[in-house]
Amino acid sequence: MAAVLLALVWGESLPAPVAGLAGLALIGAVLAAVHHAEVVAHRVGEPLGSLLLAVAVTVIEVGLIVTLMADYGDKNATLARDTVFAAVMITCNGIVGLCLLVGSLRTNVAVFNPEGTGAALATVATLATLSLALPSFTTSRPGPEFSPTQLVFASLAALVLYGLFVATQTVRHREYFLPPQIVHAPTEAEHAAPPTRRAALTSLTLLLVALVAVVGLAKAVSPTIESGLTRAGLPASVMGVVIALLVLLPETIAATRAARRDQVQIGLNLALGSAMASIGLTIPAVAFASIWLSGPLVLGLGASHLVLLALTVAVGTLTVIPGRATPLQGGVHLSVLAAYVVLAVSP
Repeated sequence: MAAVLLALVWGESLPAPVAGLAGLALIGAVLAAVHHAEVVAHRVGEPLGSLLLAVAVTVIEVGLIVTLMADYGDKNATLARDTVFAAVMITCNGIVGLCLLVGSLRTNVAVFNPEGTGAALATVATLATLSLALPSFTTSRPGPEFSPTQLVFASLAALVLYGLFVATQTVRHREYFLPPQIVHAPTEAEHAAPPTRRAALTSLTLLLVALVAVVGLAKAVSPTIESGLTRAGLPASVMGVVIALLVLLPETIAATRAARRDQVQIGLNLALGSAMASIGLTIPAVAFASIWLSGPLVLGLGASHLVLLALTVAVGTLTVIPGRATPLQGGVHLSVLAAYVVLAVSP
């Protein structure tokens, strides 16, 4: 239904009632995407299931960013940076903090594998630094921009690191990314028979349809959201936060459900995998798109965001090392996300 509504309203200027209907359809598509992602994940197993949802969401997120940049030109020169950084903050602090909080409140201590989670966090930190922090300090171009050579290097580095991580997660060290509870004491969910091949393929198709509907409807209602932000006197960078929140909603729900089942590792796989995919796929895509897009491509973060990025990496490292977390760690991560939101609204 959301996809049909998207086909009807695509390219149209939406009045408020229709925009509200599109928003409701978007939420329904999010819930449908989560359901179908869990069906496919049960069929292929972990960590491939988490990887599938992260990549599917990010690929369509890239399409949304490139489309909006093509529509608005110079006005959205910082859209890719704002959206990617918002995704990093939401995943590494919001989803991670929520998973740790939900998991530790249920079992007193949330348990996960520090080997796999640490490798994921290290990759995210490296990608974020190379793609979002370095442009603020390079001197080849005025302002926080990469030169063409630097942009090519950052794009290739992002693709190579992301490819290495996927190989590590799915082939060489798959056990590092499995919940310890599954390895030592499989739950009823793991004992349940997986869906048939036909059911899994059907869910995979509907997952892609739902994700297209989510991102397409997000683009359709973006002018309404942007005009609302303008009337409220909010900075243009808040648009990137809104886009990231909408696109990451399926992963947030799926990760929270996993934490409630005492599978915090799956939630962390989703969170850090989404952050990694967001950088590793978005930066090369917008770099390639910048060949024909008009206007500059601003990737460098400002001073306050650099501080938040450094704090996120430091806090995440201290959280991951023990392989166990209490509600305190979850609260710390959520407080960093709250600080990011406050500074986005009131820089």
